Amino acid sequence: MTVTRKERTVVAAFEQELVTLSFENIAPLYVLTPQKKASIKFKQIAASVQEIGLVEPIVVSRDPYNAGQYSLLDGHLRLEVLKDQGQTHARCLVSTDDEAFTYNKRISRLATIQEHKMILRALSLGVPEARLASALNVNIKTLKQKRQLLDGICDEAAELLKDKQVTLTGFQILKKMKPIRQIEAAQLMVAMNKFTINYARSLLAATPERQLVSAATPKKIKGISREQLALMERESANLEREVRLVEDSYGADHLDLVLTRGFIAKLMRSEQITRYLSLHHDAFLPAFEKITENEAFTS
Repeated sequence: MTVTRKERTVVAAFEQELVTLSFENIAPLYVLTPQKKASIKFKQIAASVQEIGLVEPIVVSRDPYNAGQYSLLDGHLRLEVLKDQGQTHARCLVSTDDEAFTYNKRISRLATIQEHKMILRALSLGVPEARLASALNVNIKTLKQKRQLLDGICDEAAELLKDKQVTLTGFQILKKMKPIRQIEAAQLMVAMNKFTINYARSLLAATPERQLVSAATPKKIKGISREQLALMERESANLEREVRLVEDSYGADHLDLVLTRGFIAKLMRSEQITRYLSLHHDAFLPAFEKITENEAFTS
């Protein structure tokens, strides 16, 4: 089958040029709470904007009913920071669609290892540590820890976690393990999609002493023995593999259910079929009616 030029074209989901908009013309989807403005993330954004300006543009969509008005899809924290700093305008990326799910759930944010490489790159270009720490809203000690993030981490484990949100403390815990155990721990983190400090600590606690670097001892967890932790780790890994198997077939199974429901709904619209079922298979009729009324399969 020949593919035409039109079929090969990828349509952009945003306008090609940034536009400068007044904040009065941008309608947020929600109002930031005081707790949100007191968060570490908000303070980091505020420090970065104060030091080097807005890096990632705010994403908006045009209001189809009010010319010149826009809905804010992504960048509520950035917009609030700019307002707090006395600014009234910002350069914005205009989306051609008005859904915010993609920007908030499907766009990868800067991972820990990516931030580490960014810091190394900035320092190699001559950016002073003090200015870089100010832009990231961290102290010099934390900046040095971020710079030395992968010291003691094997290449294979780093590759597995290169795009994951692993905390600085999580990497420090991995450094207490030997390379082969680091790889196993990283694989478990990815398989379980868990990158928390507590999960990293549980992996360390379940690590045999022969797989720990010298002078490193696993943290004891009160009320749980090493053997119990090891058993929990194996059971969790088995459970995750079973979940992955279900996920692999979920799409096809969901499609089959949608098609089946549509076929049954078509049959149930026939008075002859419903009458036949009521006379000869009355036990099936309520079940079929329930299936056709259920909207879950089509959502």
